[in-house]
Amino acid sequence: MTDLASVDYFSDQAVAQDPYDYLDYLRRQGPVVREPHHGVVAVTGYAEVMAAFKDVDAFSAVNAIGGPFPPLPFEPEGNDITALIEAHRHMFPINEHLVVMDPPAHTRARSLLSKLLTPKRLKENEDFMWTLVDHQLDEFIANGHCEYLAEYARPFATVAITDLLGVPEEDRDEIRHALGAGQPGGVGALDGEPVALNPLQYLDDKFSAYIAERRREPRDDVLTTMATATYPDGTTPELLEVVRPATFLFAAGQETVTKLLSSAVQVLGERPDLQQAVRENRKLVGPFIEESLRMQSPTKVDFRLARKTTTLGGVHIPAGTVIMLCLGAANRDPLKFEDPHEFRLDRKNVREHIAFGRGIHTCAGAPLARVEGVITLNRMLDRMRDISISEAKHGAAEDRHYSYEPTFLLRGLTELHIEFTQG
Repeated sequence: MTDLASVDYFSDQAVAQDPYDYLDYLRRQGPVVREPHHGVVAVTGYAEVMAAFKDVDAFSAVNAIGGPFPPLPFEPEGNDITALIEAHRHMFPINEHLVVMDPPAHTRARSLLSKLLTPKRLKENEDFMWTLVDHQLDEFIANGHCEYLAEYARPFATVAITDLLGVPEEDRDEIRHALGAGQPGGVGALDGEPVALNPLQYLDDKFSAYIAERRREPRDDVLTTMATATYPDGTTPELLEVVRPATFLFAAGQETVTKLLSSAVQVLGERPDLQQAVRENRKLVGPFIEESLRMQSPTKVDFRLARKTTTLGGVHIPAGTVIMLCLGAANRDPLKFEDPHEFRLDRKNVREHIAFGRGIHTCAGAPLARVEGVITLNRMLDRMRDISISEAKHGAAEDRHYSYEPTFLLRGLTELHIEFTQG
């Protein structure tokens, strides 16, 4: 990377691989600053990102996935473009899913998820995961090495979420295979193209069939709970209104967990001192997961569209402005986190990171992801010794080579080769 001032964040391959120098550069210009290439206002300050997340009156989530791509399907006029947003909402990427909804539609859709993510159901899923971890480890542990994403993180995350959502046992292998063979690119790609209108069509179709069947023939299972869920006012949702919150949770949860697990295990392999610390004191596994989330937030940036002319961090924001909330930068804001680029197990405020967002769009699967991380690390430490990064695949310790997904939106390794001794 050369001149940081000339970098186009949305197309630069080097920044996609390592965004932190550029995010630090942006922060030095101020916590709220307009980037030069697409007119996007980047928000890097922790306090300012939090303020934007919470101000749903001024900021719409309609462009949360695409950011400036595609361009707005209308010309902003005046100091309040709420009516324009609603009239054109159907033209925004994945407009039918929870992540880009605003109240009151978001409130109604989220209420359906709360019927599913009950403490009882989450506990049942947690109990299942303890068995699932060992089943997945058994597939490769005798080899003494693995490619962690393909052999553990992705299949584990997929099967864990299929269990949470009550996918029938006989269909789980099909779904694991179908999603494991997903094509790269799409969301946040560096080619300036918008994400496909509905990348979740496979899951929509699959869950639509499940829910329709359960409405015809209820059973004592999780899918029937989803099928019979009602809105707070007692009305029955349309079929797809039930399906889409579940399928988005499925896809987003799988992505987040895979990235969380791989970044945490990467640290275990790179830092034998930290590995030993958490191995000897398992109470540190939770803080280790949180610090991993803070250091390598699975979602680098999130987007909002200013629906009303407002101010943020003292900066004038006209209605129609695309706002880029830089989670990866906010989680390394030195005004919030001391020595922000250091991985510290003793960080007192680590749970205040915003890797899962904040406000009404806080990730619904965050409790699930945390549990998956804690269970996975505990069983790996139980069953593996001397977890290390493969020098044959990633280079010697002083000259490591890692590849990250080439997107401006997400932060995740494309592969992670580790070696270990079976415990």
